[in-house]
Amino acid sequence: MLDSEPLTGESLALDLINTRPLSAEGRVDLLGTPRQLSRWLALEADRLQEDVTLAAPTRDDLLPVHIVREHTEAAVRALLDAAAPPASALRGLTEAQRAAPPVRELGWDGTTVTATTRRSGPLGVRLAAALAEAAARLLTDPAVGRLKECEAGDCVMVFLPSHPRRRWCSPVRCGNRTRVARYYRRHNPPDASRA
Repeated sequence: MLDSEPLTGESLALDLINTRPLSAEGRVDLLGTPRQLSRWLALEADRLQEDVTLAAPTRDDLLPVHIVREHTEAAVRALLDAAAPPASALRGLTEAQRAAPPVRELGWDGTTVTATTRRSGPLGVRLAAALAEAAARLLTDPAVGRLKECEAGDCVMVFLPSHPRRRWCSPVRCGNRTRVARYYRRHNPPDASRA
């Protein structure tokens, strides 16, 4: 499956993993530039802090995000294979969270004390910490045992099915393409005389 828009709608950690779809040339990085990261942050704005989603990413912000994505994917792929996640991936996610821990910043709005959770540090480090925290939530959720990889042969997307019969990352993307290919094979059998 390849589409220029990232697949969203799963948990934040799975949406992050799914920013590396498969193309005919191999895996593609949909967060390969600051502009692509900014576009993805806008798609995920309802799940991230405003100070992260409104900031303009730079090239320096890409590496921490890519590292967290790599660790998250390593852990998830291991779980899909019914194996223990690599200790290095778990350590990497822990270290990413440790680099920019959330702090409840207290303030006064004129009538009451308010508390806003903020992280300090460069944007990439803050974003990586938030994404590593999302990965920790996913990996410790009992539902993680239901994770699936898309059944379309040319797709590597991962999802957490809300229905046990769900087979594709997206019924519109992979589901339709798979059904059309199956229909074509049924109605256009290979011509034995060409062999």
